[in-house]
Amino acid sequence: MNLAVWQILGISLGLGLLVGLQREWSKSEGAGIRTYPMITVFGTVCAILAERYGGGVLLGGILVVGAMMVMMRVMMNVNLPVSEQPHAGPTTGIAALLMFAVGAMLAMDHILPAIATGGGVAVLLQWKKPLHGFVERIGKADIQAIFRLVLIAMVVFPVLPDKNFGPYGVLNPSHIWLMVVLIVGISVGSYLVARSMGAKTGSLLGGILGGLISSTATTISYASRSKKGQGTSALAAMVIMIASTIVFVRVAFEIAVVAPGILPFVLPQFMVMCIYMSIIAAIAWFFARDDREELPETEDPSALGAAVAFGALYAFVLVAVAAAKEYFGDDGLYVVAIISGLTDMDAITLSTARLIEAERVEIDTGWRMMMLGAMSNILFKAGAVAVLGDRRLFSRIVVLFGFSLVGGVALLWLWPEVG
Repeated sequence: MNLAVWQILGISLGLGLLVGLQREWSKSEGAGIRTYPMITVFGTVCAILAERYGGGVLLGGILVVGAMMVMMRVMMNVNLPVSEQPHAGPTTGIAALLMFAVGAMLAMDHILPAIATGGGVAVLLQWKKPLHGFVERIGKADIQAIFRLVLIAMVVFPVLPDKNFGPYGVLNPSHIWLMVVLIVGISVGSYLVARSMGAKTGSLLGGILGGLISSTATTISYASRSKKGQGTSALAAMVIMIASTIVFVRVAFEIAVVAPGILPFVLPQFMVMCIYMSIIAAIAWFFARDDREELPETEDPSALGAAVAFGALYAFVLVAVAAAKEYFGDDGLYVVAIISGLTDMDAITLSTARLIEAERVEIDTGWRMMMLGAMSNILFKAGAVAVLGDRRLFSRIVVLFGFSLVGGVALLWLWPEVG
């Protein structure tokens, strides 16, 4: 007897029980903890029989399941007046058909996709209230942000050519736009979390989300508020410091996505800097822990103009790094990193990571470029506070960022050569 068949039937039964348990627990009308396991196992059995008797067995099985769900709904309402009949959505029927298909996938040796699909069905059914609540909370701006991300990722990206163009052969429209999708995706995801939490977002979480969305935008927002007399300088300094610290977590994530092979060589440096700045941020939190001010509303980071601008900046950095490498050596690369990092850390991080992976830039030179870009960005944010913020906030930021820059310089000086 084939042991694999029994294993497949066991997995099928387990997935059906999982979905049936959720339906039974949520008091769903009709199918429950016994019906869904039988539907899933039925799908597995039909797929096994189809190997010998043809695909008509599968087609007949799915038609039977569909007809059964329709008949069940009719029988439940047959003796009830129309006014008393419960609202019947398609969820139960679709779930039953999908679990039949999951059972069939198991028999066809698509085990991991089938398990993921069955688990996903259970999660979607269980998250009914949170998902409906999220839809009720989001507004027009949030919907626009989601669909702009869809436009960027699913409409523009697929039509771009995957070929190298331009000077030094470093401009690939598909790769460039993929970086745009990554950055906008991170920012929009963090933005939606911030929006969904609303007033529950404290200053600590506000700083973390601000760093994930845009530490520069967070700095400008709080500096402007302080100039208008809104909030306290201690609270604003703390949030700005936290957002600037989270940048290093974001940088590590971006490297892990676009160039995972180099992550072990650069992660320790960025984590040391992140921990060091976290200590400074904790001190800032100590002085601002009693402040309770309303956080400014998060701005939508998905604007198409900003996405195109980032793509252009990323492409410029690619060309600038290649040119600097050829004409000025490593010193030229560091100058490019400092200039490009002033207003945006993402472009220098992503471009350098891709160039390291392509062996156009040495690992040791690359991580130092990214660190210089981060320090340059800190200087730019300090300048923004000097121009837009009040004196008390600026004095606090000078101290916090001053210690941060000292730590960055020490790291660059003392860290041994990598790679």
